[in-house]
Amino acid sequence: MVTVSTTCRSCHRADGDIVLDLGAQPSSELFPKIDDPGPDELFPLRMWLCASCGLAQLADDADVPEEVVGAEPAALTTQRADAVRELAAAGAFPSTGTAAEFPSPHGGTWLDLLAGHGFTAVPLGSGDGAGADLVVDGCFGVMHESDQHAALAERTAAVGPGGRLVVQFHSLHAIVSGAQWNALRLGHYAYYSTPAMIGMLGRAGFTVTTARRFPLYGGTVALVAGRTSESPAVDTAAVDAVVTPELAAGMLRSGKVAALQQSVQRTAGSLREMLVAQRDAGRRVYGYAAASRAVSLLRLADLDAGLLRGVADASPGKQDRRMPGTDIPIVTPEDLVAAEPDVVLVFVSELVAEARAALPEIERRGGTWVDAGAGR
Repeated sequence: MVTVSTTCRSCHRADGDIVLDLGAQPSSELFPKIDDPGPDELFPLRMWLCASCGLAQLADDADVPEEVVGAEPAALTTQRADAVRELAAAGAFPSTGTAAEFPSPHGGTWLDLLAGHGFTAVPLGSGDGAGADLVVDGCFGVMHESDQHAALAERTAAVGPGGRLVVQFHSLHAIVSGAQWNALRLGHYAYYSTPAMIGMLGRAGFTVTTARRFPLYGGTVALVAGRTSESPAVDTAAVDAVVTPELAAGMLRSGKVAALQQSVQRTAGSLREMLVAQRDAGRRVYGYAAASRAVSLLRLADLDAGLLRGVADASPGKQDRRMPGTDIPIVTPEDLVAAEPDVVLVFVSELVAEARAALPEIERRGGTWVDAGAGR
């Protein structure tokens, strides 16, 4: 069942524009069994930008399953450690105390890293109700919440007096500047620019005290915030360093964000042309990483197992299954090596180096790794 969202998920205003339309797409979280012929259920996949608060969001609500937690890429583990180290070194956290974390379908945690900086992990809502000294949503969890206003209210309410909230997200600026249109997916309800997130936190009674931008996914932003009523000290230079380029790029304006639409056919069409040429030349092409962002790319490129023979993924939960909306099987990394592919398309740019290091046999046998992330 699909219902059209007519009001902003954060500020509840109704004025806004569709800035990206990927048509009807299968769920990117439900990987059918390989012997299930389909057809797979399709849902509208559109991005709407609120003209009032600037939050980019799914225009429609669809009942889709939660994300299948796969093997976490090393790039995410490294970035998380970098974020904790940089923010701690900048004095962005309380000096010590308790730390609580909101879970994410993506997996991962900051708590073990924070323990090394003197924080004791506590469950959300534990203790006398006073809240934790540090509350973290650092693994892209909040974007999975349909009601963004309620999600921010829940996170800010979990922060104790004098405490701090950390929110980390893949920035809309990175998505637009990198033509990463396939970051749009069912179940990911919000796509934040830094100015929009600062506004959301402000409406929840919190002031952003510092900001950091990391290279993960072309631009991942971590914000730290404290209660406005407590007049927290603000590192204005650090915040401006992240906000100013995003404002200059027009991340609150639908005309600028809508540039994403122009890159869709170019990327999908180029991928299909390349695979047709490879097939006609008798070359074997496989994919690597059965990631949710690959689903819309494969469908819009109109690919099947005749063009892309399989997609390798290390996640046991995706074995013996196929890519949604296609007949392309998901295979193990060992199966990929045994197939001796001529070309392997990597659908997550951050995995290219990791895949090459893990499967050196591909290149030893004459195969080539190709970065096939959208926007490439």
